[in-house]
Amino acid sequence: MANKIPIYMVNGFLESGKTTFIQETLSDPYFSDGGKTLLIACEEGEEEYDLHVLESYDTTLVTIEGKAEFTAEFLEECQKKYKPSQVMIEWNGMWGMQLFREMRFPKGWFPAQGITLVDAGTFDLYMQNMKSLFMDMVQDSDLVIFDRCVEGTKAASYKRNIRAVNPRAQVEFEQEGGEPFEFEDELPFDLNADIIDISDIDYGIWYVDAMDHPERYDGKTIRFKGRVMKPRRMTPGYFVPGRKAMTCCADDTVFLGFLCRSHNVDKLKNGQWLTVTAKVYVEKRDEYSGEEGPVLYTKALKSAEPPEEEMVYF
Repeated sequence: MANKIPIYMVNGFLESGKTTFIQETLSDPYFSDGGKTLLIACEEGEEEYDLHVLESYDTTLVTIEGKAEFTAEFLEECQKKYKPSQVMIEWNGMWGMQLFREMRFPKGWFPAQGITLVDAGTFDLYMQNMKSLFMDMVQDSDLVIFDRCVEGTKAASYKRNIRAVNPRAQVEFEQEGGEPFEFEDELPFDLNADIIDISDIDYGIWYVDAMDHPERYDGKTIRFKGRVMKPRRMTPGYFVPGRKAMTCCADDTVFLGFLCRSHNVDKLKNGQWLTVTAKVYVEKRDEYSGEEGPVLYTKALKSAEPPEEEMVYF
C-alpha cells in the first residue's frame, strides 16, 4: 500500500508573501517533524529561498519555469528521485487552478491543504482587473491570509468577498511582520431590534455573517426578501429562500439561502419572491454538512416584488 503523501499548495499573485510564508512554515518543527519535504516552486519572486534553511529542514527545492513543465510525468520523476514524505507547492497565481485540479498526481499523493496569500494593499486592484482569476484561486482554499494590513484596510469587506465564494475558508488578517490585525465587523442592521430587518442591498452581508456567527441570530426574528428554491429530495416541510450572488463574473453565480421550515411549502412555487419573517434557531443539520447552522422557522410569508437589483454583489 502506497504511503500517504500530503500536498500543501500555497497560492497567490506575485509578491503576495508566499516565499516568506513557506520558509516560516518549514521552520516550524510541528510541520517538518523529521520528514523529507519536496518544495516545488512554480515562479521566482523577488524574495529568494535560503538554501541553508531548506537544507536544515531536509527540504529539496525544485524550480520550474513554465506551466507546460508541470505535468504528471514531471511529478512521477520527482517521486522517484526525491521520495518525499510531504510536498509543498508554491503555485503561480497567474496559471489558474484548472491544471492543479485536473492533475494526475503520483500514487499516494493527495491535496491536504490549500492556502492563499493576499497582499491587502493590492487586493482592490486585483479585484478590479483580475476578479475571476482571483476568485478561482480562493474557491478551493482552506485558509486565506491577508498580510500587510494597515489602518484603513477594509478587512470586514474583504472577508465577506472571500466567504461568499468559499464559505468553508478560514480567513485571517495580519500586519506587516505577522502580528494579527484586529478589526471590528460592523453590521448595517440592528441585531437588538425586535425584528431584524435586512434591506435588499444588505442581504449578502447578512448571509455571510449568519453563516460565520449563527449564534448571533439564535432565537431572534429576521425579515428579508428572498426567492424560493425547493431542491429535490429536500426534507418535507422545508424550502430554501435566498438570493443569487455573482462571485466572479456573470456566468459564475451561486445561490445563497437558508434552510427554512414552513407549513405552506406545498403552496410555494420555485422562483417566486417572498418577504420572509422567521425566527432563527441554530441546529446541527445534514443540509449544513452535519454542522450547526441557522434554521428559519417562518412566522409569515408574503408575496413580494423582486428587488431592484436581483443579484447580490460583494
